[in-house]
Amino acid sequence: MIPVTTFKGKTVALFGLGGSGLATAMALAAGGADVVAWDDNPASVENAATAGIRTGDLRTLDWARVDALVLSPGVPLTHPKPHWSADLARAAGAEIVGDIELFARERRAHAPDCPFIAITGTNGKSTTTALIAHILKSSGRDTQLGGNIGTAVLTLDPPKAGRFFVVECSSYQIDLAPTLDPSAGILLNLTPDHLDRHGSMQHYAEVKERLVAGSRTAVVGVDDSHCAMIADRIERTGTKVVRISRRNVLADGIYADGARLIAAQGGATREIADLSAIQTLRGSHNAQNAAAATAACLAVGVSEDEIRAGLTTFPGLKHRMQPVGRKGDVLFVNDSKATNADAAAPALSSFERIYWIAGGVPKEGGITTLGGFFPRIAKAYLIGEAAPAFAATLGDRVPFEIAGTLERAVADAAADAGQDAGGPVAVLLSPACASFDQYKNFEVRGDAFVKHVAALPGVSMLVEV
Repeated sequence: MIPVTTFKGKTVALFGLGGSGLATAMALAAGGADVVAWDDNPASVENAATAGIRTGDLRTLDWARVDALVLSPGVPLTHPKPHWSADLARAAGAEIVGDIELFARERRAHAPDCPFIAITGTNGKSTTTALIAHILKSSGRDTQLGGNIGTAVLTLDPPKAGRFFVVECSSYQIDLAPTLDPSAGILLNLTPDHLDRHGSMQHYAEVKERLVAGSRTAVVGVDDSHCAMIADRIERTGTKVVRISRRNVLADGIYADGARLIAAQGGATREIADLSAIQTLRGSHNAQNAAAATAACLAVGVSEDEIRAGLTTFPGLKHRMQPVGRKGDVLFVNDSKATNADAAAPALSSFERIYWIAGGVPKEGGITTLGGFFPRIAKAYLIGEAAPAFAATLGDRVPFEIAGTLERAVADAAADAGQDAGGPVAVLLSPACASFDQYKNFEVRGDAFVKHVAALPGVSMLVEV
């Protein structure tokens, strides 16, 4: 735990007692703050009280005595309308912050020079975050990984000299972190997302920009117009900017030339790494993630040799284009995280010949946007509620069967792929659907896929079952 000593002796109201909220309340109390916590869920309030946290309805608080409101990132700050606790805090002149801001203040107070890499963007955040942490750990550095990737940042070990922090930040978290100041900040890309919580694309982009604007070194993907303008804008303020691209040659920065990562400076170039043999970093989207990780690691003193070694041994993230087994020329890939068509596109673009398992609870538009990838699909195996609609979209362009269940789809796809004499093929679970018709969540669905692959005769597993 990181005790929040910067609020010692202050009165702090806290709303939101889920996993990160409860961790934040405990960290504040451990640092000497007078905390009053609340949640709309009575069970969460009871759980906090059992853990020794003082609880009370914030509506009855004397807000004139409150120094700050700590808000959980899932609670609306501005849109579609501010949460009532935020209205009360603003009326009382109390600042409103979140756990990432508390971490940033603790780092400044106790170890301002310890390296801190923060990562945001619409897509690729988790893979990039995990990749950076892997490069640092594999080079022997004391590395703490947390934030939006699933580990509450205040549950990490405290900042100290020589300890590296790698923190994934959602737009909600950045919105609650007004003094965020990483050693290296990454903005991967921007496409419309979470606009219900930010009101407009402009405001969403402004929030994301804060992370790199406060960085010592800003790493910015410049393949979309929003990020390209952000890179130019913050560079004019004097911030060091390293541009990255998965599509375009850069005169200065790091870009992907196919599977090769190229560093450019003043037009002179050198190859930093070749990703072509790294199964966990297939595809141009992963080339962008690797370019961002490389730039950030270089910014905090990691050598190119250490970066190359880390890239080569990256195990990938579970459920995100994760190679899980192999039988001859057949690679089995778990991309269960692909819960809509846009999320499935990177995997479909990364393999030349695919036996595709898709379906579940369909999202609006189904798989119509994936038509450009249909020539890569040798056969589709359709499961769950979406099967009839997906079959209609595939029509006579892609051979398919209504497999119904994931277990049958894996067995049939493996049998057909094993008969394919055309060279390397992938049996790919990339459902383009939510899982809720058959599984609790995409993680359970992905784990079931791994279990069914492991049950096939002759498969060499690449992951633990």
